[in-house]
Amino acid sequence: MTTTTNNLKEFRKYRAMMNKKVMDLDHLGIKRFFNLDTNTYKDGALSSKTKELLGLTASAVLRCNDCIDYHLEQCAKTGSTKAEIVDALNVALIVGGSIVIPHFRHAVATIEILEDEGLL
Repeated sequence: MTTTTNNLKEFRKYRAMMNKKVMDLDHLGIKRFFNLDTNTYKDGALSSKTKELLGLTASAVLRCNDCIDYHLEQCAKTGSTKAEIVDALNVALIVGGSIVIPHFRHAVATIEILEDEGLL
């Protein structure tokens, strides 16, 4: 668990550092994409909570652990329960098949960290 905890802390730190470096490139197209990504998850016809669960599901199907970690944190921030998150991950498992299992394991480890931190 400590390794995973350290990995999540390092992920948070690395993500923030690299996002700053990407923004410092001062490229209009990149800034627009990041803005579009940020705005996509705001409340609209679907709530931000629902959109984050969708993002989590897509991330698991696409097998992106960094994306899974990001969306798990956002799911916690937007009020998803552990049961809702697990249900969304179940959809990912059904859609993506058995190749999603290692990423499901990763998600469970991250969920435990978020619970330990009191975020979930």
